[in-house]
Amino acid sequence: MEIKKILFPTDFSEGSSHAFQYAIDLAKRYGAKLYLLHIVYDIAKLSGWSIPHQSVDKMYKDLEEGAKKELDGYGLDELRSLKDVERIVHKGVPYEEIVKFSNENKIDLIVMGTLSRKGIEKMLFGSTAAQVVRYAPCPVLTVRIPTYKG
Repeated sequence: MEIKKILFPTDFSEGSSHAFQYAIDLAKRYGAKLYLLHIVYDIAKLSGWSIPHQSVDKMYKDLEEGAKKELDGYGLDELRSLKDVERIVHKGVPYEEIVKFSNENKIDLIVMGTLSRKGIEKMLFGSTAAQVVRYAPCPVLTVRIPTYKG
C-alpha cells in the first residue's frame, strides 16, 4: 500500500484535534504530504438563497481570514517533524469541498474526526464525516474521541 498524500479536514473542534494526532503519525510513517483543510460553511448553499449583500461578503472574507490565521498556527509543534505540509481554506459545504479537494489532488487517505451532533443541528447539517465516507474517492479514517480514559 502506498500513501503519498493525506488530507486532514478540520473544523478546529476537539474531535478534529484528536484525529490530528493520527494524521501526523500516518504522514510520518509513510513520508506523505499532509494537507490541512478548513471549510468555511457557505450558508447560502445550505438554504438555497442568494444573499447579495456587501456585509455578507465581508463576513465571509473575515471568516476566511480568521480560519487562515487559525490554520497557520494549528499544530505548529507537531508539524515541525513533517517535511511537506500545506494549509488550505475553502468556502462551501464541508463534505462537498472535502470530496472535491480529494478528487482534484488525488488524495490517498482522509483522516478526520467525528462529532456527535444531535437535534436540529444534526437535521440541518447531518454528519460531514458520514457524507465524506459515502462519497470520497479514497479510504477515510474517522476518529472518535474515546469514551474511556487511559
